[in-house]
Parts: sequence; structure tokens; C-alpha cells
Amino acid sequence: MLLYNVTITIDQDVQQDWLHWMRHTHIPDVMATGTFLSCRICRLLSHEHAGSEIYTVQYLVQDMDHLQRYMDEHAPGLQRQHQQRYDGRYAAFRTVMELVDEG
Repeated sequence: MLLYNVTITIDQDVQQDWLHWMRHTHIPDVMATGTFLSCRICRLLSHEHAGSEIYTVQYLVQDMDHLQRYMDEHAPGLQRQHQQRYDGRYAAFRTVMELVDEG
């Protein structure tokens, strides 16, 4: 299993709108692709970015083939929607992690 991790730094003045949009629009659209098994949103409690909040959105995916299919077929359009809505108000980076053990 893999975790597709998206870390987002979002301006505080749009944070509540962003979080609502993520919960009710973006993440449901991502999950509707059928690629991911589950998803969770986390908020960093300690950081040094005044005027912003940092979140991670972690998607559980079966393997790299499924993730690559998502990246090729769905990610560009979904990321474009995010960019158009919050342009200049966020920064994001993506990582892929192997789930080694779950307790």
C-alpha cells in the first residue's frame, strides 16, 4: 500500500472556504475516480508560517500502477480546479510514501 500525500499551505483568510471546498467538492471528486481506498485530512499544529495554515491530505492507494493512472487521467484536471479557485493563496507539494506497517 502507498500513501499519496499532498501538503498544502493555505492563506488563513481563505482557510475556512478552502477546507469546506476540500471536504465537500474536491476530495469527493478525487475519491469518485475509484483510485483511492481512503482519505484523511490532517492539520499541522506547529509551524512557522504566519498568516497561513498547513494541511496534509493523505490518500491510501493500492499500488503505483493505480496512482500513476490517477496522475495521468485525473490529476491534471482536478489540480487545475484547485489552482483556479485558490490561485496565489496556497502552495502545495506532493509525496508518495510506502505504508510499511499499521498498528
